[in-house]
Amino acid sequence: MTRIAIGSGMMRGNDSRRDSPNDLWTPGAVTMPPEKNHQESLEEARSLLAGSAGTVSFSGAGLSAESGIATFRDAQTGLWARFDPMTLASAEGFARDPGLVTEWYRDRRRAIARAAPNPAHRALAAREEIEHITQNIDDLLLRAGADPARIVSLHGTMTRDRCHRHCGYEEEVDMRDPPGVRPCPQCGEELRPSVVWFGEMLPAEAWEKADWLCRSCEVLLVIGTSAVVYPAAALISVAHDAGAKIIVVNTQSSDASALADVEIIGRAGEIVPKLLQSPPGRGRA
Repeated sequence: MTRIAIGSGMMRGNDSRRDSPNDLWTPGAVTMPPEKNHQESLEEARSLLAGSAGTVSFSGAGLSAESGIATFRDAQTGLWARFDPMTLASAEGFARDPGLVTEWYRDRRRAIARAAPNPAHRALAAREEIEHITQNIDDLLLRAGADPARIVSLHGTMTRDRCHRHCGYEEEVDMRDPPGVRPCPQCGEELRPSVVWFGEMLPAEAWEKADWLCRSCEVLLVIGTSAVVYPAAALISVAHDAGAKIIVVNTQSSDASALADVEIIGRAGEIVPKLLQSPPGRGRA
């Protein structure tokens, strides 16, 4: 099973969707690239992207933070600061108090509805040949104009609810006025956000597509992720080990830094548009 866990290189359970534990990066496995100045790094990254026949973006919370979307832990402010993350984002927490968990997600959904895509979202969406793997559960990349068929949402989406019992029922929700607790019309179990909680399996179809994209891409553009949430973060080393060039854009060094061919420290909304303003590569068919 492929379940969410936090920690460098750590996974919970037996991951049957991976070839071997060697797919996980260990700190001593690679050498840090020599330091470059900011402009040199920008030019090198642009050159890699311009010559790529298959570019994939891999994004985390830092991509949407500039749109005002709080990261998971940042969202635990005010009233929510006194609650443990496992209470608000686990099947066990939902089973104990579905009303509490649903109300927290109603707050987050309204915040997403108020937010707008930032320049990084728009730059990514404008490059129609790029495939996108995201850990984010918002819809900003989609609202920026990206093709939904080219977005792999590893951790699910806040825009839908599903049956907590996995009976197969799903429905769209109004993000501006999200519903409260209600029963599944098919089986009577409570409906919950269609997101992956701690300890839950990633959607098999999303994982398999993401794994294939990382094994076959020429450039992986890693944006705004600390690279500590597994198994998603392992996809960076999958791409690296398959021969892809790794470009990392983040506000600080991260667990992805040692795998980077080019690392650019700064805000995604400023850097990503500069990287993608060059002519597109040959593109993925």
